[in-house]
Amino acid sequence: MRALRFLILLALSTCAFAQTHSYLFVWSGDDAKKSNDFLAVLDADPTSPHYGQAVASVAVPGPSGTPHHTELTMPKDGFLLANAFESGHTTLFDLRDPLHPLVVTSFGDLDEYMHPHTYVRLPDNHVLATFQYHGGHDPKSDGGGIVEFDERGHIVRSGSALDPIAKAELIRPYSLVALPSLDRIVSTNTAMHDDGDARTVQIWRLSDLKLLHTLVLPPGPRGSEQKNPGEPQVLADGKTVMIHTFSCGLYELDGVDTSRPSVKHRKTFDGKTCAVPLRIGNYWVQTLFSEHALASYDISDLSNIHEVSRITFDDKQKPHWISPDADNHRIVLNSGEYGEHRLFMINFDPQTGALTLDKNFRDPGSDRPGVSMDGKSWPHGFHGDAYAHGTVFSLPGSSQAASAGK
Repeated sequence: MRALRFLILLALSTCAFAQTHSYLFVWSGDDAKKSNDFLAVLDADPTSPHYGQAVASVAVPGPSGTPHHTELTMPKDGFLLANAFESGHTTLFDLRDPLHPLVVTSFGDLDEYMHPHTYVRLPDNHVLATFQYHGGHDPKSDGGGIVEFDERGHIVRSGSALDPIAKAELIRPYSLVALPSLDRIVSTNTAMHDDGDARTVQIWRLSDLKLLHTLVLPPGPRGSEQKNPGEPQVLADGKTVMIHTFSCGLYELDGVDTSRPSVKHRKTFDGKTCAVPLRIGNYWVQTLFSEHALASYDISDLSNIHEVSRITFDDKQKPHWISPDADNHRIVLNSGEYGEHRLFMINFDPQTGALTLDKNFRDPGSDRPGVSMDGKSWPHGFHGDAYAHGTVFSLPGSSQAASAGK
């Protein structure tokens, strides 16, 4: 009987550990561009004595391709897609066991579409991705499109973003969001290379990747907010899409499933450059790149969007990437390759929108919040300065977290 009780308690304690332990998967590159790209695993459990420290890493074979976006959050199956944008390669990582990350496969162009940027999972676990170019990748090359494939890179279908009625517009598919219940996709155009300024969003039919509409964003009060649309996010109603721009505008897109969709300017954020945003409940969390800040805004009334909280960093930080944990109580932030190579942990209150800096997430012996990527030796053998870009939390309660108890 005592033995049975012990086994039950052991099982419960293992289950509790699996639900609470957390890791960060950090898609990283050698700042000198001499060593392999790699994915690092950091301990993200605030109760752990190793909080913020590296526990594993794995290198990607071949030369550096400039690590850029991963999927925006960790997929449920434990496999993560990440791109090296300059090389145009996508790598699939098996992260079901965080302490032993694996490279599964890598692939490049699909159906002559080149340089993928953003990945979105569909309910059947197929992947939609934006590709910037088709058939070439110079400033005069054709604009790309959207490709559907399985996570191993086997193509299902593709669709071109070129629109005869928008020949004067720069078409460089950047990001996208899927609305399966409406059989729609919304994508944005922004050139990763210096090809010029884009200003359009596009609406597609999800079932066959047919392009339906290309809409030009109107200018805001500054006259430039429409330049370079970035990340689209669907509101809780499942049909209204909000679109931020890298020129610090926020736009509302309505009627995506109608013959006459419309788009209007709703907010101008502080600063000249704004990067990756999040929509969490009634709050819009926005990186203010040029203001060295992260801010949250109440969007419950789109006619009265207002700031509720802000964290301002030092001038070395240029907030670019953010991603939430599974319950939206923590956000990881970094400046990518654009600012100091440092990761920050932000506590977020989904009820009030309040942002607070987690000062315990830091390097051992340091008096500065944040974890540096510079001057470190990583488990796979690299030593030097590195930068983080796409960074996501592990999923609690999944095989990822449970495997840590082995």
